Amino acid sequence: MRRLLAILPLLPLAACAAGGAKPVIAGLPPVQVAASGETDPVGTGRADAADDPAIWIDPANPNRALIVATDKKAGVHVYDLTGKDIAFVKSGLVNNVDVAGNLIVASDRNDGINAHLALFRLDADRPAIVPLGRAAAGAGEAYGLCLKKTAPGEPITAALIVKDGTVRVGTLTIPDGAAPSFATQWEYRIPTQSEGCVFDGDTLYIGEEDAGIWQLVPSGNTATARLVAPVDNQRLVADVEGLATIDDKGQRYLLASSQGDNAYAVFKLPSMDYVGRFAVAAGEYGATSETDGIEAAAGNFGPAYPDGIFLAQDGDNAPKAQNFKLVRWDRIATALGL
Repeated sequence: MRRLLAILPLLPLAACAAGGAKPVIAGLPPVQVAASGETDPVGTGRADAADDPAIWIDPANPNRALIVATDKKAGVHVYDLTGKDIAFVKSGLVNNVDVAGNLIVASDRNDGINAHLALFRLDADRPAIVPLGRAAAGAGEAYGLCLKKTAPGEPITAALIVKDGTVRVGTLTIPDGAAPSFATQWEYRIPTQSEGCVFDGDTLYIGEEDAGIWQLVPSGNTATARLVAPVDNQRLVADVEGLATIDDKGQRYLLASSQGDNAYAVFKLPSMDYVGRFAVAAGEYGATSETDGIEAAAGNFGPAYPDGIFLAQDGDNAPKAQNFKLVRWDRIATALGL
């Protein structure tokens, strides 16, 4: 979620530069990496519209990947790794998105009173996005969404974040010839508005926009919660938005969008030891700013992305509509000394 101004107590705020989008507060200096590509702009121009990306990896070919991403005012797009828009489905107000096999799941905000999950099937060979229906997911406005990574054939676990900070984790069921359903397994309330989330096994990490990153460990019908990376205006500057994980040389990392100063913080898992920060610098494809959703995946996706890929929503792709930037993971790893 883009905000014009973050009100932070006890901190002097510098005036914004005229005509620019310079951050009010800057954290620790990030290392700079250049984007390797970018997607076509989303269809909604002159608005905060592009929001959250996911990476689909072909179940039959782990070297083949596509990008699934939301225009939160219009629907879901699919892009190839050159950034070409190859499929779109009109679905209104869909916010965050994730994939499990050929299933696409998005948080559906078309009903601001009752939350829903919108489900689609990705037909990557046509390509096409096939609607499968909506699953009711309790009271409140659907906002954040992520899926637990499971083996093919296992039940699909989804985490839905309602805009007031309520987190619901449950099982998605897609019966033949019937509407999909969502059954809550456990629930926990984060104090204030939250959106970004990612699973690491059964553990769920949540980005509370003004406070930092929470670790939720299931405990019966609720969870044990710890604030493991607070907004400190060094590593993280509010808003804390998208979260993602990636494996590199046997180590797993958690990435977070430090939206307030156009950077990304990196932590080791499960220790949450701080590693460093990076930013996508101006270059052939432009810098990123005010990033909402991010995603990352390790793997060899061809010469352009031989060791993995990082995706970031770009909040200012002027003069065109917002889009998503693609970065070689090895460039980030090298810059951070991983």
